[in-house]
Amino acid sequence: MPARNTLTLGIDRALYVGEIPATGWHCHASPVLLMGLSGRFAVHWGAGRVETCHSALVDAGVEHLFDPCGETVALVYLEPDSREARGLRGLFRQEGGVVLDVAAPVGARSAMDGYLHHFDLPALLHCPLDSEVTPLDPRVACSLRVLRHPQAGRVARGDLASGVQLSASRFNHLFRAEMGVSLRSYRVWSQVRLAMAGLAVSPRLTDAALHGEFSDSAHFSRMFRQTFGMTPSSVLKPLKTVTLLA
Repeated sequence: MPARNTLTLGIDRALYVGEIPATGWHCHASPVLLMGLSGRFAVHWGAGRVETCHSALVDAGVEHLFDPCGETVALVYLEPDSREARGLRGLFRQEGGVVLDVAAPVGARSAMDGYLHHFDLPALLHCPLDSEVTPLDPRVACSLRVLRHPQAGRVARGDLASGVQLSASRFNHLFRAEMGVSLRSYRVWSQVRLAMAGLAVSPRLTDAALHGEFSDSAHFSRMFRQTFGMTPSSVLKPLKTVTLLA
């Protein structure tokens, strides 16, 4: 089984492996693959729907509650502009915002470890990704480079729009059409990711909040809870390693 309580952050993906408490209701600007590594878990969504399963895909912007039921889990988050996330859009359109038991059975633990840490989604899933993915609009790609940079929390929406020669309203429309989530939602997601990346330098949550350009620790805590349905201390303090991929 992969090492527990580890966080790996890449440019367009993230992986958490370990134990977490049951979450509250939440949604985030990233599709996520939930996997029970030691048993089944429960996922709640929609108007009272609840199912237990070994794996599930949850689309960006879908409000849900995740109960690991005490099991060790792997959570694979994909940036909405990544090829893999865009390749899942057809599946979500066809099946809805939550798709259950999507992971292919893996015979060897070492193979599972390799698939997870290499973010090999085709090997993990038994449902195919879209083979043809439309390239991201270059204007949105340009804005993402700004948003993913430290101090991006201070960049105004109007500045992002004018930087690609669009009005603010047109930019908002284009961003949502290309990313599947609003600019506001993605900005929060991006700041939370930046804050978590700061843990590779300092384990202090106050330092992580500053790294994510949050006004203070309380602001970071509110946004983290909104994004993941948990407090930062319940997930980030037990971390044994934080790895940043180039």
